[in-house]
Amino acid sequence: MANPAAGDDLRRIAALIREHREPLLLNWRAQVRKLSSARHLDVPTLTDHIPVLVDELAVAFETSSDAAIDASLELGSSPAHGSQRVQDGFNIGEVVAEYNILRGCVHDLVEAANLRLEGRAFHILNQVLDGAIGLAVETYATEQALDVQHRREEYLAFVAHDLRTPLGAIALTARVIEQAPETQAGAALRADMLRRLQRNVHKLEGLVAKVLEENSSLETEVGVKLERRRFELWPVVESLIHDLHPVAGTSSTSLINAVPGDLVVYADAGMLSRIFQNLIANAITYTPRGEVLIGATEQPSDAVVECWVSDTGAGIPFDLLTTIFEKGAGDPDRHGSAGLGLAIVKTFVEAHGGAVAAERNDGPGATIRFTLPGAPG
Repeated sequence: MANPAAGDDLRRIAALIREHREPLLLNWRAQVRKLSSARHLDVPTLTDHIPVLVDELAVAFETSSDAAIDASLELGSSPAHGSQRVQDGFNIGEVVAEYNILRGCVHDLVEAANLRLEGRAFHILNQVLDGAIGLAVETYATEQALDVQHRREEYLAFVAHDLRTPLGAIALTARVIEQAPETQAGAALRADMLRRLQRNVHKLEGLVAKVLEENSSLETEVGVKLERRRFELWPVVESLIHDLHPVAGTSSTSLINAVPGDLVVYADAGMLSRIFQNLIANAITYTPRGEVLIGATEQPSDAVVECWVSDTGAGIPFDLLTTIFEKGAGDPDRHGSAGLGLAIVKTFVEAHGGAVAAERNDGPGATIRFTLPGAPG
């Protein structure tokens, strides 16, 4: 037989939660703010579906039916909340913690009113909040797994794209070696081309080694890993010009290193090299029989280094200046353009905390500029 007194207590708890809904939420927000991932969130994002869950909790105390509570949870917003918390940057422990904080807030509210959370009331509170935790965590884990898969696929696409440039240089260098005449000048040309070939092979080996190293850890799954240090930029650009000379030579494109010889940057050397490699290779593609200028300057007032690659080629249409860095924004007029080169540039620049932009030159061609923040003081 049902206990009428217990039923009255459940209804009083439901009424208490409704009456003190806003102070309850205020107390909850104050405690959740202590979670590291919650500190930067605005109130609507932080609160998300918790007010709805509080209302569902009040209904659960009134209904007191396990089947009704389970059905309400299935139709509720806990799964969407789990997905939202992936975007908010919560870890799975923080997702569980915010529900347990709510559990504590409800307990304190009920105790302050001289009511007790025991028996059926204790069961209902745990059923609602444990059910919400389970649904939110399940969705969180699914979304996180999909995000990891997307990051891995994106990473592999970036690597595959960046392998194409040294591979192309190797193929062109081999062709020059094969066609060099059997003369003293031809022998000198073959020796020079062999050195270039060896450098590009070494670059390929470095990229492959990087893939294997990162693939053995979780770094490729959780984002771009930076290994910053101070180094001079001029030798990096000069090395790329040397390695890309076979590609530029087929288009009669002149590559000019205008980086100051004493300019020091604070960046991931391998990643910065790939940024310039993509920009220079892209400029060569659109600048047959022209000029590609690579430059950089320090801006002490802004504590950044601005770098650029400028060409005298076909230029960039005005309507593409703001979308050219998006993944998949390839050139429809160019066979095999996957729209990854400039997307890689944007991803790597932003990983450094910099920004990238494209502009049309006053004369022919275009310029891509990007910034690198200076070393921390």
